[in-house]
Amino acid sequence: MATRKPFTDRGKLFPRRRSALLAACVATGILTAVSACGGSGTATTTKDGFAQAPQKDGAFTVWVDSTRLAAAKLYQKQHPDVEMKIVTYDGNANGSNYLQTKVQLFNRTGKGWPDVVFSSQNNEATWAVDADFVAPLNKGLVPESTLSGFAKGANDVCTVDGTLYCLRNDLSQAVLWYNAPLMKKWGYKLPTTWEEYQKLGEKVAARHPGYLVGDAGDSYTPEVYLWASKCGANDITGPKSVSVNTTSANCTRMAELMDVLIKKKSMSISGVFSTDFGKNKADKVLMMPGPAWYGGALFKGTFKTPAKQIAAAPMPQWSGETSPSTGNVGGGTWLLSKHSEHLKAATDFLTWVTTDSAYQGDMSPGFPAYAPAAETWLRQQNASGYYAGDISVLKDASTQVWPQWGSGQFSQEAIWAATVKPGMTQGKTIVSLLPAWQDSIVKYAKSNGYKVSQ
Repeated sequence: MATRKPFTDRGKLFPRRRSALLAACVATGILTAVSACGGSGTATTTKDGFAQAPQKDGAFTVWVDSTRLAAAKLYQKQHPDVEMKIVTYDGNANGSNYLQTKVQLFNRTGKGWPDVVFSSQNNEATWAVDADFVAPLNKGLVPESTLSGFAKGANDVCTVDGTLYCLRNDLSQAVLWYNAPLMKKWGYKLPTTWEEYQKLGEKVAARHPGYLVGDAGDSYTPEVYLWASKCGANDITGPKSVSVNTTSANCTRMAELMDVLIKKKSMSISGVFSTDFGKNKADKVLMMPGPAWYGGALFKGTFKTPAKQIAAAPMPQWSGETSPSTGNVGGGTWLLSKHSEHLKAATDFLTWVTTDSAYQGDMSPGFPAYAPAAETWLRQQNASGYYAGDISVLKDASTQVWPQWGSGQFSQEAIWAATVKPGMTQGKTIVSLLPAWQDSIVKYAKSNGYKVSQ
């Protein structure tokens, strides 16, 4: 999985605070840090690369979104002797920043941090390290034999200055989902290029009005289409630097394609999880570029699409491109709090939920980031009888995610939702909105301390 790692440097961001804190701790002349040195106001012991809070008996707390609730409940069922408190929250969906806001509160009050937390976002390490929230995982807590099992590049978004601060849940590489019986019935050939995809979308609009070849109504739309087109809107180039160019040829070519199909009405702007889409369009999907989790979570779970209809194909590529590229939508990460007073239990859960096939291989709606579980997951999916064909194309796509779309501290989903989506609903073209998208990204990036090149 070629995913850009979040370039963050705590020392460069807060050199004075860190230096003063270090001096104060050194001045104590002791190995056990207290108060400001440990940040918790109680004695701590340095182990596994960080100052650990005193450990206690009792329940550890895990925060999950509604989709990962099943994982937490399964662990609790399989480990009845482990005390565990499960809390559901929005999972930071669409870049809500709920987790970051709560951590800031917990840091001020000195209590309340969850032991383990799931986030649907891949950029949490960019702030959670500086917020002194996450524990390093590759300094002794999680053995290398386990970490080496993750797909290549899967945990890059969790790595800061060589230290691993979270574990990837699943890979969300985009592929082309399609209704196999309808494609065959209507005599359509799967498009292998974006040019063919556009022509097919125009044919569908003319011959089968109401049917769709895609959707552009979700906040993660740019991660499906613009990312796959190698649009340089979000290239994290250094610890706190980003390159933003939303009006390049790679961006405009995809925007123009989408504008044509939106105008022809074979591409929706409703959003696949909207009430309108579910009621009026869910059974009208001929093709749908989207992430790996669309198969289980969207078509099977939300749309209730019958078995033997949905299949997966590689994402189309632009004519003349020599290296296949696709985008990535979420995937999510699991973080372990360095404030945890139940590290053994919390680490055991963190390891289980990201690697054990009881969840990742058998139950996960998405393509697991842990390679052995991914193999099990693919076998299970292909043997389930739900899909119209083998979906092992997901494995190939996991190595084709374009690496120059980064995981910065700011949320591209939130920016698109605030800047581009309102204009689209007003009838404006995506091409016409690209400059506004550029300005908005620059503003968000600078407000988060990034140096921006355009």
